[in-house]
Amino acid sequence: MEIGFVGLGKMGMNMVERLRRDNHKIVAFDLDPAKLEEVSTFGADGVNSLKEMVARLKAPRGVWVMVPAGDPTETTINQLVDLLQPNDTIIDGGNTNFHDDVRRAAELAKKKMHHVDAGTSGGIWGLKMGYCLMIGGDQEIFRRYEPIFKTLAPPNGYGYMGGPGAGHYVKMIHNGIEYGLMQAYAEGFEAMHKSGYGLDLAKVANLWGQGSVVRSWLLELTADALQRDPGLTHIKGFVADSGEGRWTVQDAIDKDIAMPIITMSLFARFRSRADKGAEGTFGEKLLAALRSQFGGHAVVKE
Repeated sequence: MEIGFVGLGKMGMNMVERLRRDNHKIVAFDLDPAKLEEVSTFGADGVNSLKEMVARLKAPRGVWVMVPAGDPTETTINQLVDLLQPNDTIIDGGNTNFHDDVRRAAELAKKKMHHVDAGTSGGIWGLKMGYCLMIGGDQEIFRRYEPIFKTLAPPNGYGYMGGPGAGHYVKMIHNGIEYGLMQAYAEGFEAMHKSGYGLDLAKVANLWGQGSVVRSWLLELTADALQRDPGLTHIKGFVADSGEGRWTVQDAIDKDIAMPIITMSLFARFRSRADKGAEGTFGEKLLAALRSQFGGHAVVKE
């Protein structure tokens, strides 16, 4: 299948490579010329502008946008709308607020274009393991681009969630839950770090991955981080957040839903950043390390 792809960052580049491995034709654009050279090494067609990308695609065109949420996504979609034609489709695979999806889908519908929101989880490991895809929009358009979703995802790793915004709504809640899981691991491992038993925490994490009720991929990444740096001495406990946790808590407030665990995990991240010069607790360091492990997010180093 043929598709345009905008954004060749940590995830976007790997997604294009995975698509090329399944022989999809990709016309890719990024502002960084070096990225265009890199994407050409596995057979994608790198171009220098959105206009050139659209011109090389056959109608009805599909363009996957994989740029940061907010202004970069808004600007990119607005530029594409001016270049695309009726029955073309824009797929937003970034971490967009679902309210924006609802608005954009309505705006594109007025021009007889289609909007698909694809909540994407998998981070920097997606090239090897595949991406979990939560997809919203018109179900007929979902079916049109299902070959793309099938290639990107592991077996049974993609699904249609519902109308406009449903995909990113489910991804938002997914990330809110992720905040709570990570916080629980961080607090537990900090307690063991201070227990006085001299525990090998990487060994504990690996042990818990074998049949324990708390086993998970996050736990595997915890084990890996602790094997690399048992004391987490090379990073500070400065834990950023990219927005989805805030949106999840706001959604809970709007709907009168009690969400104490996710809310407090978000506030814990705020606390970690209150004193930017502080080293941070062991638990905060573990949170920062985990974000780097699965998403390639930058850490503040000692």
